[in-house]
Amino acid sequence: MIRLKAGRNDFRLFGSNSMSLIGSLIIPCLVLAADGQPAPKLPLGKDTTYVTGPLDKEGYIDYEAALNDRLGKGVLPEKNANVLLWKALGPTPEGGKRMPADFFKRMGMDEPPKDGAYFIALRQFMKDQLKLGPDKFDAIYDQQSRAAQRPWAAKDYPNIAAWLEANEKPLVVVAEATRRPDYFNPLVTHWIDEKPGGLTGILLPGIQTCRECAVALAARAMLRVGEGKFDEAWQDLLACHRLGLLVGRGGSTIEGLVGVAIDAIASRADLAYIERADLTVKQTQDRQNDLLGLPATPPMADKIDLAERLTHLELVQMIRQRGFGRLEALSHDGPDHDRPYTPKPGPDGEKALTAMDWAPALRDCNHLYDRLVAAMRVKDRADRDKQLKRVQQDIFALRDGPSESAKIAEILLGPPDKSVSKAVSRAINGVGFRMLGPYGKVLNAHDRDVQVQRNLQVAFALAAYHRDHGDYPAKLDNIAPKYLATIPDDLFSGKALIYHPTDKGYLFYSVGPNGKDDGGRSLTNDLNDDDLPVTMPLPELKKKL
Repeated sequence: MIRLKAGRNDFRLFGSNSMSLIGSLIIPCLVLAADGQPAPKLPLGKDTTYVTGPLDKEGYIDYEAALNDRLGKGVLPEKNANVLLWKALGPTPEGGKRMPADFFKRMGMDEPPKDGAYFIALRQFMKDQLKLGPDKFDAIYDQQSRAAQRPWAAKDYPNIAAWLEANEKPLVVVAEATRRPDYFNPLVTHWIDEKPGGLTGILLPGIQTCRECAVALAARAMLRVGEGKFDEAWQDLLACHRLGLLVGRGGSTIEGLVGVAIDAIASRADLAYIERADLTVKQTQDRQNDLLGLPATPPMADKIDLAERLTHLELVQMIRQRGFGRLEALSHDGPDHDRPYTPKPGPDGEKALTAMDWAPALRDCNHLYDRLVAAMRVKDRADRDKQLKRVQQDIFALRDGPSESAKIAEILLGPPDKSVSKAVSRAINGVGFRMLGPYGKVLNAHDRDVQVQRNLQVAFALAAYHRDHGDYPAKLDNIAPKYLATIPDDLFSGKALIYHPTDKGYLFYSVGPNGKDDGGRSLTNDLNDDDLPVTMPLPELKKKL
């Protein structure tokens, strides 16, 4: 979810002279409620609102509560990794405002106290402990990046060593959190003492801090490799992998992407571990099996199916609640967290909004999400891409439709033979799908992570072979089945991985998302190259320009 800035101008679509025309064109859809309950403002059902409650006092669905009810179902506080993560991060992981009480209540925990032995981000450490100015930050960040990718000694990067020492206690809690089986991070739309906003403005203050915790774990692992503490280093790397897989199970697409990014941090450090750790064949295979025992990378389709779908449906509800002026604001700036976004419609506008048949907009939205999610879940990439292109054509057609309120007024007040509800559906859903992120790239990020895990299995098997034979095999097939039961295919090509032995080691690679053999060159070499290579010996890290 992306926080978007709201516009403040309201467009009052309906006037008294328009009511008779509109009334003749649209179908009433008001659903009566049970005694003592607010009358729903939208037709409730799986094919329309997707969820049927809870309703607020005005009869609108509380989509934030509905989303969190589903995300947190069956997750106990003592099983929830996020409870311990917040105890390690403190009440304000990124500084500034605090989360609302309901955020912690949903996890069954108290808000962490203001003061404690909490994780300190490197930027804060540089300012408060090292007393460095911003002009020195880039050099220290470069050291942090290098420390997380290659073995090092405290004398090499003394400031990074000091940062890790300062975070020793919270990292113990983070590592403990990663051993828990569940992850529930309530998705809330407002800070403490603020009114709820829309789901387009989800707050995720702990997520990027979790990513920096992962960098700290990887850096400490590489420090321990440099010190010959191979068992301790491996536990740090496993904790880093587990952290990424847990964060990736969060409800939002951003959590899914950050989870993949954290796993990539661990995977890069794994290769340095393979190269430098002095292990027996059995120890090498034990590490290999540790990775095999980790859960699969969480599917991105789950985020689209629930959180993104409900965000879109909430947009339809927002138009019903606030009028079509919201559509123009959303199409340009998007909402912030300062409700109400615009004044409510006047009496005539409210009558028109009440009379309108909202079912087509809701059903059209759900139908497209059903198709999109089904396509995203197809296992075969080639077939998946074909299905996604078909859905994409319909989504792009909506995106190119009208979104400015003046144009929508023209549709609504046009010739009576127009299908008003269908036209409104296209306008609203067009804006909604413009706000949906690039799901193709999201899928590629997931698939890259899956392929990297396959590559790691092969790399560990090659390391075990090397420890037995003193060199690397002439063909990749030679490592199976003794060192790897079966050699995984390239997820992107559907063919065997490309393998080249070299004088001192090897190069093997997947062709990556573009499906083209770039000669083992990755995105670090050229933006047009996206192979996923493993090279031994590891290449030197590029020097910062």
